[in-house]
Amino acid sequence: MSDHNIFSNGTGSPAEKEQPSDLFSNLDNLRISQDFAASLGVKKALLTIPVKKPSKEWFVRVNPAFQIQTCLLELKEDREIYLVSPILWDLLAGMESTFAPRMLFGATNRLGVFFIWPVRLPRKDGRQDEWSKSAMEAANMATKTWIRMQANQSLGAYEVMEATATLPEPKWPELSFNELLRIAFKDRLIDTLDHPVLLQLRGE
Repeated sequence: MSDHNIFSNGTGSPAEKEQPSDLFSNLDNLRISQDFAASLGVKKALLTIPVKKPSKEWFVRVNPAFQIQTCLLELKEDREIYLVSPILWDLLAGMESTFAPRMLFGATNRLGVFFIWPVRLPRKDGRQDEWSKSAMEAANMATKTWIRMQANQSLGAYEVMEATATLPEPKWPELSFNELLRIAFKDRLIDTLDHPVLLQLRGE
């Protein structure tokens, strides 16, 4: 039996050992691929849900199953929106500048960012300003097609642009709307009269 070197390159001289590549030269070498993540059963945890109107750059859709009429308190200076417990509605009814009934829509943009879109409902006398009226029409349109909404100060209302391209249907969270609202308002629920926000508004 020949004692031919197992590392021989066939010419009688030892072959150079293959040097390992530098994994750190390109971080893509270490990054988990989407296919591998899927094989592990990885999914994105929904920890934060913004409560806001859609940005003017967004094309958005609304899920018709994700909507509810309720009451919110909005602090415009702080740009904070709070969900108010029904036990306090009668007590806050006189604060129309900050407390008002809203329709909450569950919506998503083209990047898959899910958000709660609040739209002011008509007042007790049935009147509704043009901003709220056009926003409500835009949200209803978005249940069927992708739309983009932007303010037109000269018009005194929102303009709505409908996507003309064929865009894929949105992917919605697997959670119920109850759970989505719980996440959205986890730190912004007013359910007692001694809530810090109400104390602030009363000057206490």
